[in-house]
Amino acid sequence: MKILLATYWHIPHLGGVWTYMEQLKTKLESLGHEVDLLGYGDEAVSFVHFVNTNQQIQTNKLLPLLQTILNEKDYPMIHKNSLVKYTEFRRYAFELAVAYLGLDSYDIIHTQDVISTACINRIRPSKPALVASLHGCVAHDIRLQLKTIHKSNTSQMAREYFDRQEYIGATSAEYTILANEWMKNILTDEFKVPGDKLQVIHYGYDIESFMKKTKLKSKAVRPPNKKVILYAGRLVELKGIQYLLDALKLLKDKRKDWVCWIVGDGKLMTELRLQSKVQGLTNEVVFMGRRDDVPALLSQTDIFVLPSLHDNQPMSIIEAQLAGKAIIASEVGGVPEMVKHRVTGLLTPARDSEKLMNRLLQLLEKDSLRKKLGDEAKQWAMNHWSMDSSVERILDVYQNAITVRSRRSDV
Repeated sequence: MKILLATYWHIPHLGGVWTYMEQLKTKLESLGHEVDLLGYGDEAVSFVHFVNTNQQIQTNKLLPLLQTILNEKDYPMIHKNSLVKYTEFRRYAFELAVAYLGLDSYDIIHTQDVISTACINRIRPSKPALVASLHGCVAHDIRLQLKTIHKSNTSQMAREYFDRQEYIGATSAEYTILANEWMKNILTDEFKVPGDKLQVIHYGYDIESFMKKTKLKSKAVRPPNKKVILYAGRLVELKGIQYLLDALKLLKDKRKDWVCWIVGDGKLMTELRLQSKVQGLTNEVVFMGRRDDVPALLSQTDIFVLPSLHDNQPMSIIEAQLAGKAIIASEVGGVPEMVKHRVTGLLTPARDSEKLMNRLLQLLEKDSLRKKLGDEAKQWAMNHWSMDSSVERILDVYQNAITVRSRRSDV
């Protein structure tokens, strides 16, 4: 089969969606399939490209046309909220660019978010079947932003807009793949998506490659006589790092035999650095920026922490489990389906810095518990995150989608 893995988000990027796309591409190609990757090319969404062929369309050539068509006089609702306006222009630019690049040669288009799914469904030719994987609930993520960084007197209108995008994106493909029951329940109960369109297939992971990377030498030096706490991911509000820093400030009053490595980049980098400095954590918290040696860093780590406010099925937890590390994670989204409290890790309420501090303190004090949780997590992960079984199920969905699409084309 010729397969296109497509996303509205920019790729390559730091985050689980890109890891999922890369690893799925590699596995599908090893089975003899031809795979392309498509998405925006940078955070400024200045072009849409096929990552592996270097074909691209500059969106600045499309925006003047869109600005003329989607003018404020004829489409006033688009212009009432800045986040809605931004999304509308960028999704139409994405749609036009993909149409120019062409989709005729594919048997399967496998999108990775609700926006790219809706866009591609509108323009796809009759041949390709469409399968979507949703790596989280965009509407829920946006709701948080509408209460904080995008708060305005039109927030309710924006919420309704993104709720609508969630429904359209979840129903546009022949089948929609979800990583867990949590996401399935949200779509069926809250957004009224028909259950027969949904397939729950948890992520697979290239375990062999990851284990090899854990053995590579990292330039990071583990401080003597100190335990290492690690966070790895995007530095954005949804990841809750601000609450981790609050917890570390409280932890410092209890004991000082630790450091925290914060790996990743994002919009909150400057703000988090300032927070760390104000809280007197300059010597305890190290902002390491983007790294390509996270598996090697995990091998030096004692505790992995993920204080997310929302999350689906974080790749960072999968990696920490495979590395055999004790995990503390927020009890949100699909995380409780990955981490069993007091068996393969410790769960903690989101936004509760004091309870997070107590979890950290517990693992710093009890070496035997830390080792037990890490060993149990690794054993569970080695059995659960098989790439072979995950891709086998995805290929079954592809074949079923092709059959459904073919029947519709014959009508």
